[in-house]
Amino acid sequence: MGRADKLESVTTFEQMAEVVERLGIVPLADLIPGHPSVNGLTLKENWHTDTELDPWGWRVRFPGEGLAGYGKFIKKKAVLVSREWLPAYVAAAGHRRSLEERYASGLASREALTLLEIIRAEEGIETRKLRTVAEMKAKEKKTAFDNALTELQGSLDIVISGVKQRLNADGEPNGWNSTSYETIEHWMREAGIPPFEGTRDEATAWLRARMEEAWTPEATAWISKVLGWK
Repeated sequence: MGRADKLESVTTFEQMAEVVERLGIVPLADLIPGHPSVNGLTLKENWHTDTELDPWGWRVRFPGEGLAGYGKFIKKKAVLVSREWLPAYVAAAGHRRSLEERYASGLASREALTLLEIIRAEEGIETRKLRTVAEMKAKEKKTAFDNALTELQGSLDIVISGVKQRLNADGEPNGWNSTSYETIEHWMREAGIPPFEGTRDEATAWLRARMEEAWTPEATAWISKVLGWK
């Protein structure tokens, strides 16, 4: 797989893994101008088939196998960031202040703080249990719950770490699989990914250098503007 503007269609997880490794950042659906997405590179007929060729299943294989961080990292949209690029991306795009500091300054929601505290206490907690523990199971609280999860992913406090099969009281499969979450520090540590050694500016320079090798100028300019890089 070559440059972003010369990629061909993808049919297997292994091929997509090569794309993610090469490009560093690949959104699930079209997002970055002049840049491929999982949706755009794959065949529509393979989606939601529950087979090895189903890209919907690949999205959780990446974090499950430690190949890429996954979450709504950019403009509230789901994105894969390769294990090589993730440390620099966290250093360049993550918040400099803790969520507690941001909350105290009015820059983070109370719901986000509540959810993060729960996720820290139980890494890998799945959505249904998280809503229960946070006392947000009521229908009228679903929007606030979803917004808080999106907020935490956008600030790179948490990642989607996989999915878990829902079980009934007898331990039998019951209903749809449920998304699970971990703090980004925990997920990186478990995946054997060390943090970026350097400043925020150095992380940004690291990313730009690799983007210039593999991305289109249009894509690089777009993400630089979105992330506020000078």
